[in-house]
Amino acid sequence: MTTYTVTIANRDNATYQVDARRPLLDALRDQGVDLPYGCKYGGCITCAAKLTDGQVDQRRQVALNNRQIAEGYVILCVARATSDITLEIGVESHDRLYRNPFLDPLKPHELKADVAAPKET
Repeated sequence: MTTYTVTIANRDNATYQVDARRPLLDALRDQGVDLPYGCKYGGCITCAAKLTDGQVDQRRQVALNNRQIAEGYVILCVARATSDITLEIGVESHDRLYRNPFLDPLKPHELKADVAAPKET
């Protein structure tokens, strides 16, 4: 079993060990981290968090557009750690998750995720 360390930066840098085969949402909730969720299949953004360091596999998500992925957002119910990672969770991490499409419309390349392409480093 491969395990990785998850650090939650905006929760006093609390750390947790997670099994690489399990979705982050389940692994963290099982350890007492209070995280919201909705669909549990990657189709909504209720469990979105911001990945600030490390890598995840979230190919199963369908809710994020390219802009959100490029800005580091992950869907915890389907994302699995592929390295040690640092996350910001909760609504305070959603500073760039949403934006008003009337004031700042999406550009064509930002519209829909290309099967959740990994964040380029």
